[in-house]
Amino acid sequence: MINGLSYVFFILWAIIVGTAKVVGHLFRVNRPYAHPMIVEVPLRCRTDLEVTLFASSITITPGTLVTAIAAGTATTPPVLFVHALFEDSEDAALEGLYDMESRLLTMTRGRAPQSPPSGVAEVEANWIDPGSAGERGRP
Repeated sequence: MINGLSYVFFILWAIIVGTAKVVGHLFRVNRPYAHPMIVEVPLRCRTDLEVTLFASSITITPGTLVTAIAAGTATTPPVLFVHALFEDSEDAALEGLYDMESRLLTMTRGRAPQSPPSGVAEVEANWIDPGSAGERGRP
């Protein structure tokens, strides 16, 4: 229950900060409005509910939008393609997205993942298909 409330407050704060950032960029003079990019985000989310909640959380936050979802396989995790308007680099965008994912997984699983990923390669290297033999009970 506490993890759920914490995540709701986190998302509400992200909406407020995102809205302020969008509005603030409207009034920037002699500078480009945005630095749009699409980033590929391999997920640590394992269930359809986790993927859906994460994609919805990203989309509800101003300045970000999930443009596509690629299903995972036994050897690769599901992947979201996220359009970000105001990030300076792909690494900065991924850092924020993995922070949001860690908070979501804390809410859904009752505990955070072991550690935040250091990059896309680490997420893919640690992927275990939830449907594979012997892994059905693991979150």
